[in-house]
Amino acid sequence: MAYDLYFLKQKLNNIFGFNNFKGIQQEVILSVLNGNDVFAIMPTGGGKSLCYQLPALILDGTAIIVSPLIALMKNQVDVVRNFGTHNNIAHYLNSHLTQKELKQVKADTIDGKTKLLYVAPETFTKEDNLSFFKQIKISLLAVDEAHCVSEWGHDFRPEYRNIRQTANLFEQQFPTIAMTATATAKVQKDIQKNLGLSHADVFISSFNRHNLYYEVRRKTNNIDRDIIKIIRENSGKSGIVYCLSRKTVDLLSEILCMNGIRALPYHAGLDAKTRTKNQDSFLMEDVDVIVATIAFGMGIDKPDVRFVIHRDMPKSLEGYYQETGRAGRDGNEGKCYAFFCEEDMRKFERFLKDKTVFEKDTAHQLIDEIISYAQTSICRRKFLLHYFGEFYHEKNCSSCDNCLHPQEKTDATQDILYILEVVKQTKEQFKIEYIANMAVGKISSTIKTFKHHKLDCFGKGSDKDVRYWCSVIRLCLVENLLYKDVENEGALKLTENGFAFSRKPYLLEVAKDHDYSSDTSDDSDVSSANYSVPEIKIGEGGDRQLFMLLKGVVKDIARRENVPPYAIFQETSLEDMSLRYPTNPEELLHITGVGIGKIQKYGQVIIDLIKRYVEENEITRPDEFIVKPPTAGRHAIKIYIIQSIDNRISLDDIAQAQNMDIEELIGEIEKIVLNGTRLNINYYIQETLDPYHIEDIMEYFQNAQDDSVDRAHAELGEDEYSRNEVRLMRIQFLAQYN
Repeated sequence: MAYDLYFLKQKLNNIFGFNNFKGIQQEVILSVLNGNDVFAIMPTGGGKSLCYQLPALILDGTAIIVSPLIALMKNQVDVVRNFGTHNNIAHYLNSHLTQKELKQVKADTIDGKTKLLYVAPETFTKEDNLSFFKQIKISLLAVDEAHCVSEWGHDFRPEYRNIRQTANLFEQQFPTIAMTATATAKVQKDIQKNLGLSHADVFISSFNRHNLYYEVRRKTNNIDRDIIKIIRENSGKSGIVYCLSRKTVDLLSEILCMNGIRALPYHAGLDAKTRTKNQDSFLMEDVDVIVATIAFGMGIDKPDVRFVIHRDMPKSLEGYYQETGRAGRDGNEGKCYAFFCEEDMRKFERFLKDKTVFEKDTAHQLIDEIISYAQTSICRRKFLLHYFGEFYHEKNCSSCDNCLHPQEKTDATQDILYILEVVKQTKEQFKIEYIANMAVGKISSTIKTFKHHKLDCFGKGSDKDVRYWCSVIRLCLVENLLYKDVENEGALKLTENGFAFSRKPYLLEVAKDHDYSSDTSDDSDVSSANYSVPEIKIGEGGDRQLFMLLKGVVKDIARRENVPPYAIFQETSLEDMSLRYPTNPEELLHITGVGIGKIQKYGQVIIDLIKRYVEENEITRPDEFIVKPPTAGRHAIKIYIIQSIDNRISLDDIAQAQNMDIEELIGEIEKIVLNGTRLNINYYIQETLDPYHIEDIMEYFQNAQDDSVDRAHAELGEDEYSRNEVRLMRIQFLAQYN
């Protein structure tokens, strides 16, 4: 079936409450619905989940979603269930289920009630589950966090390598969609190779997270005090503090609690029950801050994390991007602070002594990149995007420490020409540090081996230090004059732009890199510069008092249902409500992120609160919500019917809920189908119609000259077939054959 944009947007609005797709979502979803394999790279907060959730709810069968963490599965299942009206629409399958729960999940899935089934890679590839998966009609296979398949990725999981081999055993045809937020060119190739996606449609969204602020500070002996200061500046907001060791996590979480901050630890050394309890406390907003190792947060869909602090720098830029990406997933405020000292990097290198040569080389390249990011004086956004192969052309992002507080710049045109010449004379075979040493005239054993100290370019930049020349080289990289050859251990090579610059240079300015080489003193002026950080005030675009009341009500509902508050309504939805004051279901449908399922579950309590607030405070509501009731009511009925049929609710129950008789409901369904919306009522037909009647009526319409109900009823026989039977089969025929 061909899916048009009107149909997709209607489904998007009905189910998820959004009017438009974000970024490349539309292209990805259309490709999956058309049966194509897809590889999509989208930033955290870019809406990856929707790219398989919407097709899963549209296509026949069950979508299998391979997800790396049990906590992530539960989190996403909670969210999906709250968009629908039945809990069996989504399940997860893992080792934590009881035998009774496992039996229910399998029964719901085999019966076709479950549209999305989340599984761990170990569960998916387990031989014992093969017969179960073969009994399911699989609509699509989604591989979330696909970078885990790559040895070059920062979260390599060997089990991911068996996904394609296992999927081939199911003896079914279905599209595969692999999704990740972080993948360099090398990781991308590895993902496609190992998941059998060499011919897949590839979609790459911008890696730019416009709402995030980036800052790197020197780590001092007062690091705990500096972190407390940041958290207090963001009082009442959700945040994550990342540490490298479990010991540091435990100690820092204790210190935060002693200083009046509601915080809990999270790391792999805690027992599973404690980890789950602490994570749930954070998601349920019982605590503000979680202090964690990188074991926390992969794919956690909490949209309102407002700050991420790296007490210790991670081991790779992919890891840094992934972890900072957990801030501001809803598009609102997100601040990312990192503390850097060179001793941390030296510790990383000491941990590598027992690794293989390949593992050492890979790790060294990743560590070099994180050091470069910390030390650079270039726009941090520009540097990050360049690492992922994207060029950022703005001169000032206005949302990083380097752009808000730039260092003095000097004309680097001649120095760039010199560096390009050094790279050419050394045959484009060496990395940044080597080229910088060539510039200052520092002889190493490698330089002597290649006799490069005899080249006329050697030492001509000795009037400046290595740090300066590293700054120049990094400028060349982000300006696309040089690139790193990842297949040759990161050797620098000239681009076409680099050769063009050599022939016809133009003005480029450089600022010296940050110097973090001094000891970790208690110089708080260095560690905690009083930068003015741009803020997005949540809830202040509308009525702040109403926003806080709504937030309280949502939190109460979340506690009762044991799901995170954002699974009920996200802050962006609450902010929209506080701006527009919806007081009936039709108006609530116009709120961003609110679909018919949420209105059915939670609409009345929200409407009652807003009505009471508007009356008590004598508020004049905005004109945009003065909607003609008949139109709005008819639209709501239509949406209710579509949503209910999608959830396989009996037509008799739908009619009763809308105070209609069955003939009126069939009339409404006919209008919806004739307007181009595909509705599958086969579940109701199979339950209520005689099998022979189904076969006879369908055969009639397949061979008839037109789809007239009157003519069909007369020719089939009015005594044997009821008019409603003919109308229902006509609807199914139109839906099936478009």
